[in-house]
Amino acid sequence: MMHTDSLCPICLRKLEATILEEGTSSYMYKECPEHGGFKTVVWRGSTPMREWIRTKERATIKNPITPVEKGCPFDCGLCSAHRQHTCTALIEVTSRCNLSCRFCFADAMDAPSKDLSLAQLRFQFESILKASGKCNIQLSGGEPTVRDDLADIIRIGVELGFPFIQVNTNGIRMGKDEAYVKALKEAGLSSIFLQFDGINDAIYKTLRGRALFELKVKAIENCQKYGIGVVLVPTIVPHVNVKSIGEIIRFGMRHSPTVRGVHFQPVSYFGRIPEPPKDEDRITLPEVMEHICEQMNGMVEMQSMQPPGCENALCSFNGNYLIEEGTLKPVSKRSCCSTTVEKAEEGADKAKAFVARNWSYQKQAKEEKLSDWDKILNAIANNTFSLSGMAFQDAWNVNLERIRDCCIHVSTVEGKLIPFCMYNITNMDGVSLYRDTKRA
Repeated sequence: MMHTDSLCPICLRKLEATILEEGTSSYMYKECPEHGGFKTVVWRGSTPMREWIRTKERATIKNPITPVEKGCPFDCGLCSAHRQHTCTALIEVTSRCNLSCRFCFADAMDAPSKDLSLAQLRFQFESILKASGKCNIQLSGGEPTVRDDLADIIRIGVELGFPFIQVNTNGIRMGKDEAYVKALKEAGLSSIFLQFDGINDAIYKTLRGRALFELKVKAIENCQKYGIGVVLVPTIVPHVNVKSIGEIIRFGMRHSPTVRGVHFQPVSYFGRIPEPPKDEDRITLPEVMEHICEQMNGMVEMQSMQPPGCENALCSFNGNYLIEEGTLKPVSKRSCCSTTVEKAEEGADKAKAFVARNWSYQKQAKEEKLSDWDKILNAIANNTFSLSGMAFQDAWNVNLERIRDCCIHVSTVEGKLIPFCMYNITNMDGVSLYRDTKRA
């Protein structure tokens, strides 16, 4: 049994919550005095939750932006009660989009909306630098590539010294506009986080409303041409693309080293959702890992996927591999006997370095100019491939212990940093604690 705090999915009131293990599943129980009880699956699979949890020594926020007044999660900013530094800061450069997806964190749409100015965005970059130092940056939206000046935004981040800048994109413009891709690379773009839900258009028509696969392939080809790393990001939705997990990984391997890995996101229910979720509408992290192992026909073993060293252990998994003769060879394996208490701050530093190194494009040096040792290092750099997943929380399953350990923070126009899930969380009527107030 685990005790934590959560929220009411109807009124967003803070509630005491209990997580109970029942067979191979774990469920969150909570009760609102006004809206009654709620039970939601949070973990389901052969790996018990208790065996996955890592013990970490909390980090201290050196430059808290907001005071603790109401308590978590109502003082996000970051406040001094938060327990992890910023690993990735996310800047929403537009609320416009060129798709109308069935599932969308931002509830974005193609409608008239005033984008933030370059001066406002520079302020956000500078606020991140002051609060968190030179962390990794992800430019998001909406769809950031609807902005013609995205290269100018990237340049601001580069000029301020941020070492890794990634664009979170559906790939439509990057598949259609090669000159745009070239401009982004010349500005200093390191990587794209490419929405990639499968390799057939039936999936895209269901989740994204239109056929997109060929545009995704073209976007990857353009990134290969100009040396931009690509991470494939599937939103995994039960009854839609769970059975496509293995073929997504194989597609990524075929397009390595441009494609640096696959980052799975089990569907969560905030932003734009079709209806309140049932347990059968969810897929949990251990289930994703089990599908990876099963659909890769034993090429990937469960022990090759590990809990994170940065964020809360229940938030994600990661595995690092080398591609050798068409197969994945694990770089390391999880130990079932480790009792080490890790420092959260060290975990954040390692995570930032890993992402910057492994999700960027690796230059392929000419073999004849390399020493034998350099040939080995070059082969390792170009054959590295990562498999990871992150389970974002919604109002039904949010665990405030996880929120306090979050290392992915959304920058606001006021210069605050809000944990990603808390920024995007909505009640069943679409009311948000933070997102609705993001525009000045």
